[in-house]
Amino acid sequence: MATSSTSLVFKVHRHEPELIAPAKPTPHEYKLLSDIDDQEGLRFQIPVIQFYKYNPSMQGKDPVRVIREALAQALVFYYPFAGRLREGAQRKLMVDCNGEGLMFIEADADVTLEQFGDVLQPPFPCLEELLYDVPGSTGVLNCPVILIQVTRLRCGGFIFALRLNHTMSDAAGLAQFMSAVGEMAHPPRVTCKHREYEEVEGTIVPYDDMVHRSFFFGPTEVSALRKLVPKHLRKCSTFELLTACLWRCRTIAIQANPEEEVRIICIVNARSRFNPPLPSGYYGNAFAFPVAVAQAGKLCQNPLGYSLELVKQAKNDVTEEYMKSLADLMVIKGRPHFTVIRSYLVSDVTRAGFDDADFGWGKAVYGGPAKGGVGAIPGVASFLIPFKNKKGEAGIVLPITLPARAMEIFVKELDGMLKGKPIERKPGFISSSL
Repeated sequence: MATSSTSLVFKVHRHEPELIAPAKPTPHEYKLLSDIDDQEGLRFQIPVIQFYKYNPSMQGKDPVRVIREALAQALVFYYPFAGRLREGAQRKLMVDCNGEGLMFIEADADVTLEQFGDVLQPPFPCLEELLYDVPGSTGVLNCPVILIQVTRLRCGGFIFALRLNHTMSDAAGLAQFMSAVGEMAHPPRVTCKHREYEEVEGTIVPYDDMVHRSFFFGPTEVSALRKLVPKHLRKCSTFELLTACLWRCRTIAIQANPEEEVRIICIVNARSRFNPPLPSGYYGNAFAFPVAVAQAGKLCQNPLGYSLELVKQAKNDVTEEYMKSLADLMVIKGRPHFTVIRSYLVSDVTRAGFDDADFGWGKAVYGGPAKGGVGAIPGVASFLIPFKNKKGEAGIVLPITLPARAMEIFVKELDGMLKGKPIERKPGFISSSL
């Protein structure tokens, strides 16, 4: 029977303590603690306790099992926490990363969270029952560096209590480990809209009679396009402006059905969208495919500002949560291909630095993709590539692939916009099955 100085009295039934080892093999090595870690004033145990309410969305899931499995997975990356502290010459502390495991206790209490009162603050009743000091486990040396007890409550909530050898970590480091455990505990969840992976019926533009052309946009061309959008949009990025222009002109060129939805996919580098940002040396894929969607008729009948607003919103959708949701979507849906039906993709490589690579002969006079329309399905992608024309003007070259007849229409439409005389479109423009 557990009692305390308060009126709250409850029983706690504990299972035998167990050791939780990393879920996969980890390096067996010795790691010296830093001289900040290894000071006399830190050679003690820190107790931490967290109370969790019943969550209906977790109905049927056992917090003990979920946390036990998540700990094993997190210890693969935080494997020193599964080791034991040893003492070397001159009392220098080191971690024997032997994978022995942290100590874990499963428990049940015949009390509800509400019975602890409206204000949860120390001192907590019966702490010694909610975070049991297993005999022989409290030493600084040769003992588990972490002890965790998860106690189920009658209301469906639970209490997570932890004891840490302070020489191993401070509060921020411990919170980081616990966050990692939380991430491992969460099943994949799609929390954002990802219309770029919707299943769309229809056909793609046939590419058996394709024409490949590149278009140059220097200061004059970009300035001409900016004049076609409302003043509040004129500070948009060049990528946003050219993408909106390409989307509108291409949709007109392929004579899309006015009632159907068309899409423009914007490649967004998400490195800076994380907090903290991804390390500068990270060289894996770290981008998203956010998509702007519009009815073809509205896209073609409205001025350039309409498509520009949609492109800007699609780019702004990419956040850290969006990227995590995207990763989970890949797992849940079996890594689908982004939608290519009535879609076009644009990627900005103007800052990629392809032309900066110097092997001893100076920088490349051209550096960038070898052609547009690359990918699993040809003809659905373009790049914004840094370029200098024959006059020495710095600008952007944009390659595009279209059927021959559609290319003629595209050129005419773009030319009108660059001359400040975009062709007005009325409802009911010519459509086809493309």
